Amino acid sequence: MGDFIIYEQDGSVVTLTLNSPDTRNALSHPAEYQQIIDACERINLDTSVGAVILTGAGTSFCAGGNVKDMKEQTGMFSGDPLEISDKYRHGIQKIPFALYNLETPTIAAVNGPAIGAGCDLTLMCDIRLASETAKFAESFVQLGIVPGDGGAWLLQRTVGLSKAYEMAFTGDTITAQEALECGLISKCVAPEELMKETRAMTARIVKNPPRTLRLSKKLMREGMHVRLDTLLEMSAAFQAMAHKTDEHLEQLKKISLSRDDSRGKK
Repeated sequence: MGDFIIYEQDGSVVTLTLNSPDTRNALSHPAEYQQIIDACERINLDTSVGAVILTGAGTSFCAGGNVKDMKEQTGMFSGDPLEISDKYRHGIQKIPFALYNLETPTIAAVNGPAIGAGCDLTLMCDIRLASETAKFAESFVQLGIVPGDGGAWLLQRTVGLSKAYEMAFTGDTITAQEALECGLISKCVAPEELMKETRAMTARIVKNPPRTLRLSKKLMREGMHVRLDTLLEMSAAFQAMAHKTDEHLEQLKKISLSRDDSRGKK
């Protein structure tokens, strides 16, 4: 098996590309899952990384699980129910833990259909930009199965409960424009503009101090679960750390110089 994940770094931006266009980048084998997990661990350990782009090779983002293996009950779908449950927990379910818990801001550049587990893969990212050719579907119910990789938790936090129910109960495919209207994506662009727009947004992110970005993301994520008083305690602790970083002092210096230049021009 070749590289399912292509890992490329340009400055402080890492691009992860799902690289199995012949299968429409389907998530088929434990070795593929492990490559995603390993890439996420590598990023978290590398403080030079300021942001991550996730995209797919070819015309699809990710077709989800391997339907052929489901039909033949082979691979991760072989064995009795307890064995299959264990394969989920120790296999594909490690992806949401790894990708969702990336410490850096993460942008999905959705270049084509993102179906089932592929749709959920986009939800594990912080921001989603999509090509006009992209499509999304929480389609598990149409196969007689349930979201097995975190979609039931992720989708409702992205589009709201009513729309999440609609997508999960119908399994319907929605267009990129419909995804934009319901808040599933931030922007819908022409196919040839997708990576340009994604890199432009990433550039606006990584111009900010990397350690501050990681702290900000952690606060945002914790804010989804904890009480306000708990989050304020965390915010005070993180802010105290931030005030003592070289990054903070450097940003203050830049702002002061910029204001001095503005006054001089007047």
